[in-house]
Amino acid sequence: MKQFKNYREAIAYLESLNNIAGRSDYMNDRRHPERYLKRMRFFLELIGDPHRGMKFIHITGTAGKGTVTNLVHEMLYASGRNVGSFTSPFVTTYIEKIRVGNRFIPPDEFAEIVEYLKPYIDHADKSCRFGRPSYFEALLAIGFIYFRRRKCDIIVLEAGCGGRFDATNVIEDPLITAITNIDYDHTDIFGKNLKNIAFEKAGIIKKGSHFFTSEKRKNLLEIFKSECRKTGANWTILPKTDDYMETNFILASTIAKTLGVSERQIAKGAKTHRLPCRFEKMQDSPTVILDGAHNRIKMRSTAENLRKMRFKRSHLVIAISANKDKRAILREIIPFTDHAYFTRFQVKERRCSHPAELIKASRPFLKPKASIETYLDPNRALGSALKKASSKDLVLVTGSFYLAGELRRIWVSEDRILRRRRL
Repeated sequence: MKQFKNYREAIAYLESLNNIAGRSDYMNDRRHPERYLKRMRFFLELIGDPHRGMKFIHITGTAGKGTVTNLVHEMLYASGRNVGSFTSPFVTTYIEKIRVGNRFIPPDEFAEIVEYLKPYIDHADKSCRFGRPSYFEALLAIGFIYFRRRKCDIIVLEAGCGGRFDATNVIEDPLITAITNIDYDHTDIFGKNLKNIAFEKAGIIKKGSHFFTSEKRKNLLEIFKSECRKTGANWTILPKTDDYMETNFILASTIAKTLGVSERQIAKGAKTHRLPCRFEKMQDSPTVILDGAHNRIKMRSTAENLRKMRFKRSHLVIAISANKDKRAILREIIPFTDHAYFTRFQVKERRCSHPAELIKASRPFLKPKASIETYLDPNRALGSALKKASSKDLVLVTGSFYLAGELRRIWVSEDRILRRRRL
């Protein structure tokens, strides 16, 4: 613990930025969402606009954007580029969000940059009419500073939420913009209208960029094409495939080819690509899978993966954020479940659905003989599942990256990641 004391103090400070009464979080003020980008621009100007002059690939979408971001990073790295990437969310610890080459930002340098930013955050709190930066905005600023220090050739930037008013949209002239697909997510912010969601994500399309998408629905594609015409961006719509992971690979490899990456380098990058908590197998006998699926389309992909597996009984350990469509998520996975362990995650700055709410939303989809248990301690929920599972059973932890990341520490500790600066 002492080894990473400065880092943990820096994290505690960042996480506390949103605990003062006010409206610092993204999209709390839906009437004037432009205030969030104005706030981010104000703060970046204070610290010297470290993002300016760098080359960006900007990626958003409902599902697969993290996978595509990571694949593009690996392909560019395999081609010899000095590539950086900023991703969202992290799984176990914050340094996972900021990477150059094959290593995350050093914990000590992360803490040092936070110390450097503190006076500027105080200044923004006093002087910016839109308030201080949120912890996500501060993390993005840390990323920009680190990429500047490491003199990155190109940066792959994954949007946090939406696109148009997301903090990452401060970049003005990306080389490439991409949208993986559109589905229902963050409906508390954007509503349950897919056209509205598509419009928000299309906001990353900029003049001079080349836009790529693997979305296929004509009414949504028209929104993207309209934005391209308005901004003067070129667009490429990728061919339809039935396999979710193949679609992500095609999108990533098409982006890489556009930037001059060879087929051999693309294959090498795909081979080294690895993302934790994306249907990640942690052990055998019983098989334990961690999967951060946290919306309908991602959970549908998880269900498709389950159909390809052989196991005797399934044990589901699940928690879901309070702002998610619980019924839509549970509808996809509960029919596979023999034993359900409803729990919560313990991340301080995120609200979690109560296990009793998950039981209520699950009842229409449960097998007749399925068992139910509830635990406020996710470690106890997993412990119960492992105790009752036979060697031929499956234990699936899902519903939230926060839950999957917390429980992943049983197999891979935070200290190990901080020491190695890789997963």
